[in-house]
This record gives sequence, structure tokens and C-alpha cells, in this order.
Amino acid sequence: MILNHLVGIYTHPKEEWQSIDRKHENYFYALSHIAVIALIPAIIAYYSAAYLGWSIGAGDLIKLTPQSALGMAFGMYFGLVAGVIGLAVLIHQLANAFDAQPTYTQSLELAAYTATPLFMAGFAGLYPELWFVMTAILAGVSYSVYLLYSGVPILMHIPEEKGFIYASSVVTCGLVLMVILMASSVILWSMGFGPVYVH
Repeated sequence: MILNHLVGIYTHPKEEWQSIDRKHENYFYALSHIAVIALIPAIIAYYSAAYLGWSIGAGDLIKLTPQSALGMAFGMYFGLVAGVIGLAVLIHQLANAFDAQPTYTQSLELAAYTATPLFMAGFAGLYPELWFVMTAILAGVSYSVYLLYSGVPILMHIPEEKGFIYASSVVTCGLVLMVILMASSVILWSMGFGPVYVH
């Protein structure tokens, strides 16, 4: 089952990382996990933007046309999947500096399960108040970072001290990757792919 580690990473993360490390299904399995989990924020973002409307402060609800919301949801989905795969590549490339030799599957598993809480925060879009969504995203990011720090020593088979520095390097690279994705969005918007609002 694609999502069989989902409960474990919330209820007993270290034991679940050890379980993931013992099994190491295959590259397609980890890729399938990302493909399914990334649907959550994309579908909910489409639904909330097109049908519920976003509330920012005391102003009117902000809605997008269904076509525009669908385009944004597709862009978001592929951006999230590409972001996790990019993070896996960074994890793999950084490994040599820390005397770790992970396979691409291990690197993708670490990236996929680390990103899961952030993607699950997409459920907050069902109550599209900016403060609520931002709080949920902050909680998702915090838990994702915790999962990364707890998972690196286990999946990469390195001491915890070295794992801390490795994980910190991955967080830094992840932030750079996020800035690149955001800049790409701004460029696409400026080229005419921006949202179309309902007036």
C-alpha cells in the first residue's frame, strides 16, 4: 500500500524511519507516495480558490474562475512533485560530503516522507482563512524539519552528530529550492499565466 507509512511518521517517527530503512521498497514506490500526497494541496487549492473563496482580513472573498484555478492547481501539483524530486537529488549529492552512500531510492524516501506533513497541511485550505492556512503550513514545515533531522541518521546510516549537520545542509538547500520555485511562479505570472479573478 502506497501510504502505509503515513500513520507511523506521525505516531512513532523514529520507529517508522527504521521500518522504512529495513524495507526500502523501490524507487517507484516512493515516487508513487509523492504523486498521491501532492494531490491533496493541489485539489483542495483548486476547490477553495474556485468555489469557497479566500478571505484575507475583512475584505471581500477572493475567487478565481474554475479554469484559472485548475491551471494553478496543475502548476502547483507539478511544482510540488518536482520540488520533492529536486530535494532528493540534493540529498543524494550532499551525501558524499558526510561519508554516506545512499541509493537514489533512499534519498527519494527521505525527501518524500519528510515532505508529507507539509503536503498534508493542504487540508487547511478547506477553511480558506489566511491566518489559519499559514498556521497549518507553519506546523507542517516544523514537523517536516523534525522528520528530516530524525530520519537522516537512520536512513543515511551516519552518527547523529554528523546527521544534524547533514540535515541542516539539506534544510538550507531546501529553502533555496523553495525560493527558486517561487521565483519561477512569479516569472510565469508575468508571462500571462497569472490567476483570473471572479469579479
